[in-house]
Amino acid sequence: MKKTLLLFLSFYTILGFGQESDSLKVRSDFNYKSLIAPTALIGAGTLLLHSDLNSRLQTDVTSFFGNDFHEPMDNIFPLVPIAQIYAVKYLGFQPKNNFRQQTINLAVANTATLILITALKHSVKEERPDASDELSFPSGHAAIAFTNATLLFYEYKESNIWYASSGFLFAAATGVFRVANDRHFTSDVLTGSGIGLVSGILVSHFNPFQSLQFGKNKKSTALVFPQIGSQIGFGMLVNLE
Repeated sequence: MKKTLLLFLSFYTILGFGQESDSLKVRSDFNYKSLIAPTALIGAGTLLLHSDLNSRLQTDVTSFFGNDFHEPMDNIFPLVPIAQIYAVKYLGFQPKNNFRQQTINLAVANTATLILITALKHSVKEERPDASDELSFPSGHAAIAFTNATLLFYEYKESNIWYASSGFLFAAATGVFRVANDRHFTSDVLTGSGIGLVSGILVSHFNPFQSLQFGKNKKSTALVFPQIGSQIGFGMLVNLE
């Protein structure tokens, strides 16, 4: 697990050194206090792993929602913040970045999150509460949901703090439903949420590949969409005009 986390941090270090010189001032102003919350979530999730408290929490949640509870919206909620980011032209809020940079940020953050989550799942091999496989820890759904919610927050927090924060409601609901659906333990959701927050915070700060263009005419567009279901994936639609 330590090697996987090191690779994750190295990924963002490469992004940082790969930026244009005019972004150095922005990086020097990075507020490390923003990493306190995600670090606490990851730490709490890691401590809960394999603990009696983790099992008791699972039993309590299952009892509260019922053994037959099944809510498929946990496959939709992680994607809602992406739609919110792209919906700006219909709502009138001023984003931090243009459409191209928004797409790049979504692609980089979600890709990094998926790579780390997948590596950890196959390293830890924690059995799911429903015993369907050994890919429980950490929660990929929660990680993707909080990655996108964080990108939404930093994209619009200066324009409308309420709209910017709304993605966290869908992210939190995702985590609750993953536990209620008996697909994840609380430890899985907490750790996945923390990883998603870190990914979203760092990408929002670095704004990677700012000089990247999708086409020579600079009019090409793209749409990023993580694919979440029984398997977690990642896709992109590119329109080259």
